[in-house]
Amino acid sequence: MNRRKQTGMALVMVLLIVAMATTIAAFVAQQQGFWQRAMENGRDRAQARRIAEAGIDWARAVLADDASVSRGLDHGKEMWAMRLPAVQLEGGEVRGAIHDQQGLFNLNNLVRNGVASTLDVAHFQRLLDTLGLPQDLGSTLVDWLDANSDTLANGAEDDFYMSRERPYRCANRMLSDIGELVWVKGYDASIIKRLEPYVSVLPESNTPVNVNFAPPEVLISVLPGLSLQDARRIHQQISATPFNSVNDFMQQLHINRTGSENLSVSSKYFMVTGYATQGEGESSVHALLKRDGNWAEQVRKSLQ
Repeated sequence: MNRRKQTGMALVMVLLIVAMATTIAAFVAQQQGFWQRAMENGRDRAQARRIAEAGIDWARAVLADDASVSRGLDHGKEMWAMRLPAVQLEGGEVRGAIHDQQGLFNLNNLVRNGVASTLDVAHFQRLLDTLGLPQDLGSTLVDWLDANSDTLANGAEDDFYMSRERPYRCANRMLSDIGELVWVKGYDASIIKRLEPYVSVLPESNTPVNVNFAPPEVLISVLPGLSLQDARRIHQQISATPFNSVNDFMQQLHINRTGSENLSVSSKYFMVTGYATQGEGESSVHALLKRDGNWAEQVRKSLQ
């Protein structure tokens, strides 16, 4: 009887060992599968990233080539402004576009040499009014950008920011990205989203607006007295027939050249966007390029 009992216990132990071994083997196989897929996904993402980054070199070459033939004129009918359709690759695709950045209002123009630019502040206030946004946003942004600690009416300096639950100091320098606005009094995600189609953040504080790319809302901001209806008409006209000079533009509007020094028909800042997939991996890139003569250099880049 004891022998039978011992034999039964031994059989149970064998079955337990076999079951445990089978479970461990299945677990190891599963982990190896996870590891292999992770390795493949990592490889695919790396390849997609390299493809997306190659789009920056493509954009630099396109812009450099355009500079040699455009003679200082940039508009939406040029080859570089055409969106690159999806190009099929082995195991994926790539697409991209080059977007002019000087048809937008450069927020860093608000302060020049550390001091508020009265003309540009007035332009920004008109843009805010056109978009139905609070005028105080102009004052708080100027205080954020200027070099002094004097608080404008309805503005904000260190005393406001240091009194917050998580205190920080006023930047007193140019913006480097539009996302920084979230730190400025009065700005939140919804306001930034509302502004984004009409503003840029460029590493200079004296960039003119390229009228050939300016949305109607931006045209209104830089041309006092222009109605939204007229701005939309001009914008449609530009889409069909871009202006070759600021003088032609001003004559078309039948107004004098006052303030035309802030206007242009050429650009040197461009945003490159690219998206690539490879297998299970995907990557997107956004890069700001500055074109100087026949050379385009990268100013900043974000890669995902």
